[in-house]
Amino acid sequence: MSDGKNGLTYAQAGVDIDAGNALVERIKPAARRTSRPGVMSGLGGFGALFDLKGAGYSDPVLVAATDGVGTKLRIAIDTGHVDGVGIDLVAMCVNDLVCQGAEPLFFLDYFATGKLDTDRAARVIEGIAEGCVRSGCALIGGETAEMPGMYPAGDFDLAGFAVGAMERGAALPDGVAKGDVLLGLASDGVHSNGYSLVRKIVEVSGLGWDADCPWSDGSLGAALLTPTRLYVKPALSAIATGGVHALAHITGGGLTENLPRVLPEGLGAEIDLSAWRMPGVFAWLAATGGIAGPEMLKTFNCGIGMVVVAGADSATAVTAALREAGETVIPLGTVVGGRGVTYTGTLA
Repeated sequence: MSDGKNGLTYAQAGVDIDAGNALVERIKPAARRTSRPGVMSGLGGFGALFDLKGAGYSDPVLVAATDGVGTKLRIAIDTGHVDGVGIDLVAMCVNDLVCQGAEPLFFLDYFATGKLDTDRAARVIEGIAEGCVRSGCALIGGETAEMPGMYPAGDFDLAGFAVGAMERGAALPDGVAKGDVLLGLASDGVHSNGYSLVRKIVEVSGLGWDADCPWSDGSLGAALLTPTRLYVKPALSAIATGGVHALAHITGGGLTENLPRVLPEGLGAEIDLSAWRMPGVFAWLAATGGIAGPEMLKTFNCGIGMVVVAGADSATAVTAALREAGETVIPLGTVVGGRGVTYTGTLA
């Protein structure tokens, strides 16, 4: 072993272990807020334990999902408004899990940066904890990686990992049939997909992130950072009615690409575009970017963040459960013979 005469330390190489430890201590209260039945350990260990029997499952099947926030992060970093991207991270994972019929149980995050800013990282992870609270899953672990030379100054990246469970035999989609009703759940905005195009449109517009938002109050950057809506608890309530045959999370690819993922061979979807009006953000994006309707529908959610496929005789009960859980429910159309998505009416 060297006698250490050169005096170099890990901190001088750009990695501050003390800052990492301080971050863990700061976020422990946020993580504790997310505790739920089944959690067996807190933050700080080499791994995290979860008891499926303690969570109430007798014959569980595990479901896992992973995702990131995408180039929406660029806006968050450039504006300094990082508090909501943690909610986005959770939503992009758990909204996918519930589409399989699973209840999200726990979440882990990965935060990577060139130089750790403890306060900013804590704000991001506190947002992750808030997303977990809203979706009923526990934040049981994660990793903060300080990697000098890998990221430009001030930049960071996020990834998330969610694990859920369902009783054996409860997986979705199941029983989708011709004549099933398509129920759309309203989105809270762009959510976390299509932001490379969003950023290009903003560039074309000539507006800065701090400009007045053209369609609502506040700044343009803040409006575009509205977090992804979490559909987990309402979706689980709807599933409990027994009338849900499938769920489709409308992410990148829009309605055009995501809805067919839950439809069996030989079945398609017919959607009436006049059933809802696009929120202002999408109208502005379409007008400013000169984007045609078909391109909007296969890039953005256009105001529909989740589609519930319900049996025709169960649609009323499913709708009631969703509305009681706080969702805006829009009858979109039906499952038909054929393939893919066909549209009637006009997107406006």
